[in-house]
Amino acid sequence: MRELVLEIQAREDEPPIVTAGGGIIMITPPISDTYWKYRVQVSEAGQAIIGFPKFSTVGIGFAIENDWNTNLPYTSGANKIFQHIKHNKGDHVIKDSDCLTAIQMIINQATADRDAQEDQA
Repeated sequence: MRELVLEIQAREDEPPIVTAGGGIIMITPPISDTYWKYRVQVSEAGQAIIGFPKFSTVGIGFAIENDWNTNLPYTSGANKIFQHIKHNKGDHVIKDSDCLTAIQMIINQATADRDAQEDQA
């Protein structure tokens, strides 16, 4: 069994927000392999579950995707997120249970970080 480790990268950048005509437009930031706040490696080949800033929340998906932009907010629950993103797992040797555990690790940390921010406000 692979040891799952939650990595946390300091990120203060949020996706750009533009106001126009009395409305708000949120723009997807440039996505790259360094655009994550939380990451749990699930394979030796570089596949990971990541959590990243996404429009005032944290999106969770795979680091390497067959189709771009398959993720859900961390508040969606681990099973729902996994069912939505699992087609991007890539390697059949990656255990579903490891992916679910990794997702839950990110959910727990994102929730703790949100709660800490609310306590400071």
